[in-house]
Amino acid sequence: MAFTYKRIISYFLRGLLFVTPVVVTLYIIYQTILFLDNLIPVPLPGIGIVMVLALITFVGYLASLFFAQPIFEWFERGLIKIPLVNLIYTSIKDLMGAFVGDKKKFSSPVKVQLSETFIRLGFITQEDMSIVGEPDMVAVYFPHSYNVSGNVFLVPKDKVTPLIGVKSSDVMKFMVSGGVSPLM
Repeated sequence: MAFTYKRIISYFLRGLLFVTPVVVTLYIIYQTILFLDNLIPVPLPGIGIVMVLALITFVGYLASLFFAQPIFEWFERGLIKIPLVNLIYTSIKDLMGAFVGDKKKFSSPVKVQLSETFIRLGFITQEDMSIVGEPDMVAVYFPHSYNVSGNVFLVPKDKVTPLIGVKSSDVMKFMVSGGVSPLM
């Protein structure tokens, strides 16, 4: 009898291990689609998403036009002058730029030798720290596992080794998953 209960529990846990990530992923995608679709209230489902994507693309197109750039820069300078808005706006803009901008910041995965037996993976975000009086240091970002945060440390250049042949996205996934996801 105990053998049957153990098997049933084993099957349940195996099923839970498969079903939970699938259901949570689908739920997050569904909620994101609903949120985007409801940003512009239109009676036809899905049209709101198309309109939001078209609007974002159009704004990107306008921002790239030579004669429209001064308007966007003027608007951005206005946002930066507002105290609390400045902090939120610049933080979000820098974070978005780190992932999708022209100057992607998380494109240089490295391993950092912290002691003889302790190595951390991270991303170089600044190559030259002369501005703070540390020309022999680099800024390395270490993401936290299962979180959208991390720490930046100034590390001696000789303790930093670039990870060659490893994609930045794989290193980020490895670190954010707590080392559970494999490095490809």
